[in-house]
Amino acid sequence: MLHDQERCINCMSCEVHCKLEKDLPVGPRLIRIIQVGPFRSGGKLKSTFVAMQCNHCDPVAPCTEACPTGACQKREDGIVFIDESACIGCKSCVYACSFGAPQYNPQTKKVTKCDYCMDRVDAGLWPACATGCATKALHFGDLNEMSTLRRQREAARIAAAAESGGEAERLVPAARLTAVGGE
Repeated sequence: MLHDQERCINCMSCEVHCKLEKDLPVGPRLIRIIQVGPFRSGGKLKSTFVAMQCNHCDPVAPCTEACPTGACQKREDGIVFIDESACIGCKSCVYACSFGAPQYNPQTKKVTKCDYCMDRVDAGLWPACATGCATKALHFGDLNEMSTLRRQREAARIAAAAESGGEAERLVPAARLTAVGGE
């Protein structure tokens, strides 16, 4: 998953689409848009927005190691998911994740987390958050595809700044890039 901070306007449509797709109650948020800033850049105050969601850690996801029942698993393609039928709601995976990705659902009394809407991915679709992104700031694909897209966007941004006589700013913080199925 690639989150383009230059395109994100913090509209939270990704969060809404995720909640609708996963039928989540108030509380758990499997993708969160966090504001970084304001900070001074080029004499102006700016903010940027960062998408926080499961990183589907590679090679080993700490949540999968912490789960006592094996409910938290990793697929061959790298997607980390929770088998709700095996989850006992002990929150071991929640405490093991330093990113806060697994979330306790008080309605089901089980833990849920971003699984990139794996049923949609299996059907050849993008996750709900990426499909619903109003500004096309979220893109889904394999590591090579996302890396190429990021480089192309960064080159276009630098070229546009050079054309206007300015200097391209470095993204703050550096754009996060996570992908499924990468090497």
